[in-house]
Amino acid sequence: MTTTGNHTGVSQFLLLGLSDDPDLQPLLFGVFLSMNLVAVLGNLLIILAVNSDPHLHTPMYFFLANLSFVDICFISTIVPRMLVNIQTQSKGISYIGCLTQVYFFLIFTVMDSFLLTVMAYDRFVAICHPLRYMVIMNPRFCGLLVLMCWLIIFWVPLIHILLLRRLNFCTILKVACSDILINNIFLFVATALLGVFALIGILFYSRIVSSLMRISSAAGKYKAFSTCGSHLSVVSLFYGTGVGIYLTSAVTHPPQRSSIASVMYAVLTPMLNPFIYSLRNKDVKGALGRLLGLGTTCLHSGDFQH
Repeated sequence: MTTTGNHTGVSQFLLLGLSDDPDLQPLLFGVFLSMNLVAVLGNLLIILAVNSDPHLHTPMYFFLANLSFVDICFISTIVPRMLVNIQTQSKGISYIGCLTQVYFFLIFTVMDSFLLTVMAYDRFVAICHPLRYMVIMNPRFCGLLVLMCWLIIFWVPLIHILLLRRLNFCTILKVACSDILINNIFLFVATALLGVFALIGILFYSRIVSSLMRISSAAGKYKAFSTCGSHLSVVSLFYGTGVGIYLTSAVTHPPQRSSIASVMYAVLTPMLNPFIYSLRNKDVKGALGRLLGLGTTCLHSGDFQH
């Protein structure tokens, strides 16, 4: 801390951590290191499988590879720093380091939501407009969708961080001791706009489920559900656990409990996504088998619109 006049310049923040018990630190380190490795390896295998297998060069898997890349970045924003702090028994993080971590955390969190919305639109077109699928979801349009998401995501968190930079901080629980009205207004507007984008994705999935329920034959209904079952599972995991953590933090008083829930959400979601997509998808399992040299034959069942 450095003092200038009547103000104190913040040089670092102290992180609460998950536990102060020194006996638990090796266990926490091992658990989160293992989860981080599984998440990174699983998502990396999805990216390599999509890029290496011509059968997966379709819009759906293009978006899936982007989602896996974002999940790798998402978990790498949080866990490595936490592992360093556990190993060094240090809870400090520099002021610039804290803002940088918040910036990238916001980028990849919201990008996850955006990609899920884009994937919802892709499945909506595939299920509800199959004859026009290749015309609508052409490679140029898919690339523009992802590029548009990245452009929006880079700017919204940046404005938030620049507004945080103007605040003075105090050594109390509510660390900002400046007027935060502008910050709150921006957060409200940004959250509303981003929430609308997420709501659009949920509406797409509602239309998809409604269309699937109108299919008369059991075989056709099963085939259609298998097309988007993984997407529905990931969306439920992402938004369901997010809402659960928000409600839990609102009703629980110990901050450590909400911290544990938030960290587990940041780790579990990117770790489970590769398993959800690979275990329920014959095309991905076949591509992974060939990538790993297991001699697995691709069961290209034609369940997905290409």
